[in-house]
Amino acid sequence: MTNQALDTPGILISCEPTRACLLPGIKLSARAWAIRYTTSTATGGIIEATGTVLVPTARSPHALIGYAVGTQGLAPRASAASAQLAFGLEYEAVFLAAGLRRGWVLAVPDYPGLGTGTTHPYVIGHALGPAVLDLLRAARQITHERLADLPIAITGYSEGGCAAGWALQLHPTYAPELPVVAGAVGAPPADLLDCYERHQRSPYSFLLAYGLIGLDAAYPDLHATRHLNWRGRQLFRIFRHTHVVAAVILGLIGWLLPLFRVESCVNEHPLDDPDVRAHLELNRLGDSPPSVPTFLATGMWDQAIPYRQTVDLDARWATAGAQVTTNLIPRREHITGALAFARRAYPFLDRHLVTSDQQLPEAS
Repeated sequence: MTNQALDTPGILISCEPTRACLLPGIKLSARAWAIRYTTSTATGGIIEATGTVLVPTARSPHALIGYAVGTQGLAPRASAASAQLAFGLEYEAVFLAAGLRRGWVLAVPDYPGLGTGTTHPYVIGHALGPAVLDLLRAARQITHERLADLPIAITGYSEGGCAAGWALQLHPTYAPELPVVAGAVGAPPADLLDCYERHQRSPYSFLLAYGLIGLDAAYPDLHATRHLNWRGRQLFRIFRHTHVVAAVILGLIGWLLPLFRVESCVNEHPLDDPDVRAHLELNRLGDSPPSVPTFLATGMWDQAIPYRQTVDLDARWATAGAQVTTNLIPRREHITGALAFARRAYPFLDRHLVTSDQQLPEAS
């Protein structure tokens, strides 16, 4: 492979067999491929990223799905979805298994930074959207699996909803050659400023640390962490190496103990910095519409991402001309909302994939 090829996003660098387990010792019904590929950064550079492609073995594949996982953590290798799938520890595996039973080939990105030993640009849409689209491009280059003619859909929940939403927005201009026919976006953090302002004194305060670390990783010239004091820098060093479960526990401690609250960790609040706010606003989802039918949903009791963000995103996309089907799911918080989202999103995607499959004989 030439250096010129590696300067292009969406190039398959390597493809090796790997393990993917539903639970420890219980394999998913799929051939699993560990993928290394090129993708774009939020500032337009080209980097390498990793992911997993799962090809169902119990049914003939009839669609290729960009499956964007929810928050895994920031630990550069341990938090990668591919690493957790290999050991049967991936919490999204039950949803992956359901997709495989439908005959979906699943392209699961680790996201930039995770799996490659660098820092993950957490919920930065201009980094996550390309990572999803470029993995789909790379998956179509696995010649022995013959995936290039399959119709494509994109789905994700939580951070995955952010990644999926941005992939759907960017698809018409960034990767128009991909035959995307539908999308599903669940509980997306569409407005990062709103999220971070709401969680300064909540049990989800770890999202502030994750968000600032992600912003700093995506835009290093911004120096977003320069506002931290000594205590804040030490905490951030810890958070950079956490799985999401550990981060939630640390966030609860920070909520309970004044010692670890935001005001005790900064010299100046990062959200008071106009440049920080501008870059968060740059990654607000909804400025351009998806070009394909899109299912959008969230739980109305969501404690992590306010459901009003989904309402606002629906309005922004609809005003821009998108075909959006929106569900506000009653009596569901963030975790139970994921289950309810999948039960609604998967049939929605399948309806559009089947229609596309009937219209495109080469995909059969």
